Amino acid sequence: MASSIFHLVAILLLIGCFSASRSEVLILPLSHSLAGAQFNHSYHLLKMASTRSAARFHSRSSIVRRRQRQISLPLSPGSDYTLSLTISSRPPQSVSLYMDTGSDLVWFPCSPFTCILCDGKPKPHPATLSFASSPACATVSCQSASCSAAHSSASLSSSDLCAIARCPLDRLETSDCAAYPCPPFYYAYGDGSFTAALRRQTVSIASSSSPLVLPNFTFGCAHSALGEPVGVAGFGRGILSLPSQLSRMSPHLGNQFSYCLVSHSFKVDKMSQPSPLILGGTAYEHKQKSSASSGGKDGGQFIFTPMLDNPQHPYFYSVGFEGISVGNKYIPAPRFLKQIDATGNGGMVVDSGTTFTMLPATLYASVVAEFDGQLGRAHERAKEIEARTGLSPCYYLDETKSRIPTLTLHFTGGYDTSSVVLPRANYFYEFVDGGGGAERGRRGAAGCLMVMNGGDDAELGGGPGGTLGNYQQQGFEVMYDLEKKRVGFARRRCSSLWD
Repeated sequence: MASSIFHLVAILLLIGCFSASRSEVLILPLSHSLAGAQFNHSYHLLKMASTRSAARFHSRSSIVRRRQRQISLPLSPGSDYTLSLTISSRPPQSVSLYMDTGSDLVWFPCSPFTCILCDGKPKPHPATLSFASSPACATVSCQSASCSAAHSSASLSSSDLCAIARCPLDRLETSDCAAYPCPPFYYAYGDGSFTAALRRQTVSIASSSSPLVLPNFTFGCAHSALGEPVGVAGFGRGILSLPSQLSRMSPHLGNQFSYCLVSHSFKVDKMSQPSPLILGGTAYEHKQKSSASSGGKDGGQFIFTPMLDNPQHPYFYSVGFEGISVGNKYIPAPRFLKQIDATGNGGMVVDSGTTFTMLPATLYASVVAEFDGQLGRAHERAKEIEARTGLSPCYYLDETKSRIPTLTLHFTGGYDTSSVVLPRANYFYEFVDGGGGAERGRRGAAGCLMVMNGGDDAELGGGPGGTLGNYQQQGFEVMYDLEKKRVGFARRRCSSLWD
């Protein structure tokens, strides 16, 4: 009797919390994974970020042979921003997951958990879930669309999956296998993998108002992994991603989401500030509902560019990229960045999990040549700093205020209507050079362009041609409109959204 009353109260609370979320804008906190970390010098941070950006970008077209077929793997999981979920177990447990728009699955480690080749990576904190004793937690049927999606790389039908789950033949013939659980699945990234079972349970996420409660939420419960000690909150376009599941429960919240990454310039105090993840509206609408004034950088005007469908990577948020302006010099992008062909090649991925923007070699070389032509005439190249940071070009700067060329990104949709002017801090990192020996006094200040070479154009076949990194997205509300299939950018004072 007591158990029945407990479940009734829980259901009423879920209905109350979830109904409230239908009529308001919810803001969830994203934490930077490096908040509180200690580094000896900016070199270390920059080198780590540039190395991870390159590795993640190049992993997106990694190819493995499986059953005599070539399968293109997802991006390595993004590891810059985390989102915390609370699982309604007894007692409730919190898990911190990497928020990743380049992934289509929500998963986390479950006890017992074994991680191979995870030395030097974050310590895993597996959740202890007792599925046998918790009626709120359930397996997922082998006949469900979720099971097929989790096994999509194997191209198995629901009948194949139910046969693996040992559903008897007579039930297979009549499609009566709903009681049989989805078999464990294998999920591979470019540089890691894991095996997991699909589970369904109530989870909640803390927000600026009432908690966001998601009943019957489907996720991967991993007991073994290779190089992946931390789970992922996938925000991609697949049916198992968090926005997709949320849209089925409440279209108001799930059909559109945005985030506003606080500008940090790799300063520890700023990296400790949470960045808003916005559901059910935009930051501008939130300001209006909060009766806060909005103007200047917080105006409601978005610059939109349409999403492109990628048949090979359907979960990516790909857009067409037309070119870059360095100062007043317009540099057109190669054709494959503007569109995606039938085999999934091309386009630019807007990504929360890659730090620095990656460009194909020809476009990168043209941008660097123009940037160097405008800035290099007055400033000496800092080759030693380039080697230490993994960024290029870098320059020694004078004590007088340097004239850094502006950088404007042009997306498909119109030269004027779909152009984003980046703040200087988003693409040019300035710091005090601790090296230089006897010349340290003369070369105290330095700066680097934070756009990276993604490799030869001919080697980029099999996936996106470029990636828009999260560092270049700082100080913008980046909106993913899933209903109208478009991505928008609007300048914001992101930290003020918590006021």
